[in-house]
Amino acid sequence: MTSYTSQYPNVPIDPAIKDFFEEFYATSDTPDAHEKYAKFFSDDATLIMGSKKAQGYSEILVFRKAMWDLVASRHHKPIKVFPYGSDPEEVMLHGTVAYGMKNGKQAQLDWSARAHLVRDGGSVKMDFYQVYLVRMRIPGVENGSADLICLQDTAAQAASSK
Repeated sequence: MTSYTSQYPNVPIDPAIKDFFEEFYATSDTPDAHEKYAKFFSDDATLIMGSKKAQGYSEILVFRKAMWDLVASRHHKPIKVFPYGSDPEEVMLHGTVAYGMKNGKQAQLDWSARAHLVRDGGSVKMDFYQVYLVRMRIPGVENGSADLICLQDTAAQAASSK
């Protein structure tokens, strides 16, 4: 059992799906694992975080690299995964994430997400992943740039308020 192990309701779910999410969040928390992170998605996947959207491997890779611009470290704790009815490949998730910002501040936020999983050559991948965020403005950032809201922006705001 790792710190990325989640609780699941008492319904049948493929162990490969459980393993997928444990490895996904461990990779998400690894600063230089950009290509590995992007490979958790199908070639035509959609990734949405806050107001930002990436479509396909190349855009997801660029997006992933940008998620580390302000962040020195992050640690996800996926608390629960809820498979949708008889289709265990569509799930809702929720958890927390702790950030260490490059400016030395710390933040912890709650998150939720919706994921749709597909099989690709025997492995599990996401073809859709949307993370739901609280939209916050960042002090000292001009309005145009403030719309670049994604996880590190929200974490920066939370850290600056402590």
